[in-house]
Amino acid sequence: MIHSFKDLLEKFEEKFSERIFPGSPANLYDPAQYILQLGGKRLRPVLCLMGNELFNDLTEDAYSVAVAVELFHNFTLVHDDIMDEAPLRRGKPTVHKTFGEDSAILAGDVMLIQSYLQINEVNDRFLKRIVHIFSKTAREVCEGQQLDMDYAALPLQEVGMDAYLHMIALKTSVLLAGSLQMGGVLGGGSEGNLMHLYSFGKNLGIAFQIQDDYLDAFGDPGKTGKQAGGDILVNKKTFLLIKAWELGNQKQRQQIEVLLNNNDPEKVEKMLCIYHGLKLDQWAKEEKSRFMAKAGECLENVAVLSSRKRELENLVAMLLDREN
Repeated sequence: MIHSFKDLLEKFEEKFSERIFPGSPANLYDPAQYILQLGGKRLRPVLCLMGNELFNDLTEDAYSVAVAVELFHNFTLVHDDIMDEAPLRRGKPTVHKTFGEDSAILAGDVMLIQSYLQINEVNDRFLKRIVHIFSKTAREVCEGQQLDMDYAALPLQEVGMDAYLHMIALKTSVLLAGSLQMGGVLGGGSEGNLMHLYSFGKNLGIAFQIQDDYLDAFGDPGKTGKQAGGDILVNKKTFLLIKAWELGNQKQRQQIEVLLNNNDPEKVEKMLCIYHGLKLDQWAKEEKSRFMAKAGECLENVAVLSSRKRELENLVAMLLDREN
């Protein structure tokens, strides 16, 4: 039986709901436990389980790796929030705002360490391969975060679409792809199938980020649960902003520069007017569809029964048609 994303999410949450860290010292472990209890989509760990089930029955090893992936993901969120000086995460005060920066840094560190302890529970037959994929993925996520900070300090005109895509692939996509691939390794997938599965995850991740950027600008705040145009307010470089600069004429580029360099109370409305004038809402939908199609081709190339792929196909539709 192939489980749906919802079914696997429930199974994962049941295992993940138990307290992972000891109670003492509380100033180390309570901050780590705090962010884990804030919830989230749990997309990455469930992708690990789906990657396993694509080729074989679910194993306990897959749950161990799924927990490691979610711990690693939350470690990155804690440290990213410190770097971004973010006040909120999932609608709640961030770890560093609640417990202080020093405790937040250590809490992130201990989540990273715990993720490797979880990986170490994997059967020796797979352990070396899983450690390699996990470590390579972790390093690439850090590279992506550094590039994101580097690009934030550069003028908009110096960050082209190719460079931005490379950064997003590292910061967002490789963890989705690596989660799927590690699950596939545990399921006994062949090297060719694992390569196609990894490419599927990378393209899915880019489409996922395009959808995020689209929803920030054009989504319904009542459904997204986020401030309308939040990325615009903080001058975040997104697919939309970079494409606006690429497509804009001289007048539009001047308007963009003015908006990036002042605190106009109508900043969001004026930037959205430029976006609409350049038809970026339609462009984003088409670009998302392009990467969805590439992901679909990669999944089609995985040599397993079509029935085993159906839940991954359903997940793609669910993720990319979402409104939050």
